Amino acid sequence: MTSLAVAVIGAGYWGPNLARNFHANDQWRLAAICDLDLERAQALAARYNGARASSSIDEVLADPAIDAVAIATPARTHHGIALAALAAGKHVVVEKPIADSSERAREMVDAARTAGLVLMTDHTYCYTPAVLKIRELIEAGELGDILFVDSVRVNLGLVQPDVDVFWDLAPHDLSIIDFVLPGGLVPQSAAATGGDPLGAGKACVGYLALPLADGAVAHVHVNWLSPTKIRQMIIGGSRRTLVWDDLNPQQRLSVYDRGVDLQTQALDRIERATATVSYRLGDTWAPALTEREALDAMVSEFAAAIHGGRAPRTDGDAGLRVLAVLEAASRSLASGGGAVPIVDAIQLTGELA
Repeated sequence: MTSLAVAVIGAGYWGPNLARNFHANDQWRLAAICDLDLERAQALAARYNGARASSSIDEVLADPAIDAVAIATPARTHHGIALAALAAGKHVVVEKPIADSSERAREMVDAARTAGLVLMTDHTYCYTPAVLKIRELIEAGELGDILFVDSVRVNLGLVQPDVDVFWDLAPHDLSIIDFVLPGGLVPQSAAATGGDPLGAGKACVGYLALPLADGAVAHVHVNWLSPTKIRQMIIGGSRRTLVWDDLNPQQRLSVYDRGVDLQTQALDRIERATATVSYRLGDTWAPALTEREALDAMVSEFAAAIHGGRAPRTDGDAGLRVLAVLEAASRSLASGGGAVPIVDAIQLTGELA
C-alpha cells in the first residue's frame, strides 16, 4: 500500500509520541509538525528527516500532499481543529477525550460521516496486546455472556487543576470497556459517588456504577490518593472469568474456568421454584501476548481504516460514547450520586443500529 502523509498538530506532551510512531511505521510518512510555539515544532521536526515545522494550522491543512492529521492539543481545541481538517479533506485522529463535550463530539462525527473521511479517537490502551487479546477472547465466546466488569485504577497521583479524578483516570477504563464489550459501552444510566478529603474542590476518589444490558453491571473505581498503584480489571462471564493485571509483566492476563452456576428447578408440579447453586472449579491459564507498542498498533489501524474505507476500531462514535458516560457521571455527582440516564449514548446507539 502507498504510504500516507501525516501532520502532527501539537508538539507538547503527547505529540512527540505520535510523531515517533508515525515516523517509524512504514505505512506513514511524517510530513509536518505544527505547534503555536514554532521553536518547539522545529525541535521535534529536527529529529525526523523530511518533516517540516510550522506554527500555522491553516498552512498545514492547505497542503494537498498531506492525507491526515493527528491532533494532540488541549481538549477544548479538538472540535475546531478537527472540523477545519475534515473540511480540508483530511482524515483525523484525535487524542482522548475526543472533545470537551458530547455535543461538539457529535458535530465532529457527523462532519466526518458527511465527508466520507475517517475520524478516529486515540484510545491508546485499546491497542495494547492485553486489551486486544481480551477483545479477541470475548468475541470468540470464551467468557460466555458478560455478567460484570470491575475496574480499579488507583495511585498516588497528581491532583489535576482543571478536572476531577473521574475525567482524569476513568476515560482509560471506559474506553477499554467500550472496546471489548460487543456493541460498545451503552449503559442504561450512570451513578457516581466521589470524595474530596483533601478539600481540593473536586472529587479525588470516585466510584462509578454502570448498569448494562441483561442485568450485567460495570463498576469503575478511580483514586488519586492511594499509596499503592493498582491497574486491574476483572471481567466475569457465564463460562469463564478474566483478570487483567497491567502491572504484572509476567502474567498480565489470567483466565479462570471458575464461577457460580444457578439452576432453577420446579417443585411439586406447582408454579414455584428454587435456585440450586453449584460452583465450578476448573483450570486457570494465561494467554500468550505479542509484544508491540500500543501506539504503533494504533497508527497502523488508522492507516488500515483509511485504505479500507472503513471505520477504525476506536472511531469517533467510541469517543462520543465515553464522553456521554463522563458527562452523566458529572451530573450524577452534582446531584448527590443518584442514577442519571445516559440519553446521548442511547440515542447514538439508535442512530448506529
